[in-house]
Amino acid sequence: MPDRSFLDWPFFEQRHRDWAERLEDWCAANLPVDHGDVDAACRDLVARLGDAGLLKPTALDTANPGPLDVRTLCLTRETLARHDGLADFAFAMQGLGTGAISFFGTPEQQQWLDRTRAGRALSAFALSEPRSGSDVANMDMVATRDGGDYVLSGEKTWISNGGIADLYTVFARTGEAPGAKGISAFLVPADTPGLTVAERIDVIAPHPLARLSFDEVRVPASAMIGKPGEGFRIAMSVLDVFRSTVGAAALGFARRALDETIERAAGRQLFGAPLAELQMVQGHIADMALDVDAAALLIYRAAWTKDMGAPRVTREAAMAKLFATDRAQEVIDKAVQIHGGDGVRRGHVVESLYREIRALRIYEGASDVQKVVIARQTIK
Repeated sequence: MPDRSFLDWPFFEQRHRDWAERLEDWCAANLPVDHGDVDAACRDLVARLGDAGLLKPTALDTANPGPLDVRTLCLTRETLARHDGLADFAFAMQGLGTGAISFFGTPEQQQWLDRTRAGRALSAFALSEPRSGSDVANMDMVATRDGGDYVLSGEKTWISNGGIADLYTVFARTGEAPGAKGISAFLVPADTPGLTVAERIDVIAPHPLARLSFDEVRVPASAMIGKPGEGFRIAMSVLDVFRSTVGAAALGFARRALDETIERAAGRQLFGAPLAELQMVQGHIADMALDVDAAALLIYRAAWTKDMGAPRVTREAAMAKLFATDRAQEVIDKAVQIHGGDGVRRGHVVESLYREIRALRIYEGASDVQKVVIARQTIK
């Protein structure tokens, strides 16, 4: 059984513990899924999560508006990731893809949220470009005003849910000012003429990813999320909330790796005794347990701080994301080592964790960029 004593920490309320128990039961009955066709698997996961009511935390409830509960988002990602990385991905994108609409959308735009929270529509966050990943202000894509419309031209790449999403939150340069202050955000339905999938991207842990082409994609001015020139601020506000949840997913992977390692060490014999009796193995397990708990403390500090009303948690979220993803990589590497040959056998749990964790140190702000963010926030 995974360690759940952390749920007694003062960061959580009873509703979080109830949610964690309900989610754990669902995961035990439904996960893992077959990853053979990741597009079909993601669509099915979103539908099933929606039917179970487990997507409700991902977006604003239009009937009862209020802030998103970041602790619930983190708990959900941690639990799903411990069971199945693709399930975590499917859940996470429903939140990230609609975050701008939840926080800044008009009532008309927010009508989409009832569908995404119910699992009837898939969402995506289209920010990265071939020349601008972490350097968002350097984007090339433009949105030109033409009467009552905007015309979007350019490319987006590394877009999660690209090719299967029903709506995209798209960021483009509208030119109100140089750099970051001249970017705006738009809600673009996937069936808008001129929006095509230029390339599907295969990675070491398969997920739906694509490069998107915008060939004079015309959307009404009412598709703009927020005001002209607010796109960068909107994107950073969304990442400020969801960056902690990336750390939570990494924590879920690390917890699973630790659980698998404890089971292996207890059951595997070496030199006439269980692996767990070797001091070197005990040292590895101690390091793994320490990294797991330290990561959890940083993650739920950031989530709790945001839930308590902090307008921004840029420093806390960056610390949580950086530490949790980097240390999860180390935890999983130790798990592979202790599993020996089985640790690199395709299809083994720790082998899949080894592939799953690597991308989390890159997306939503690479580890090196998080260090820059932390340093700048600390100096301020």
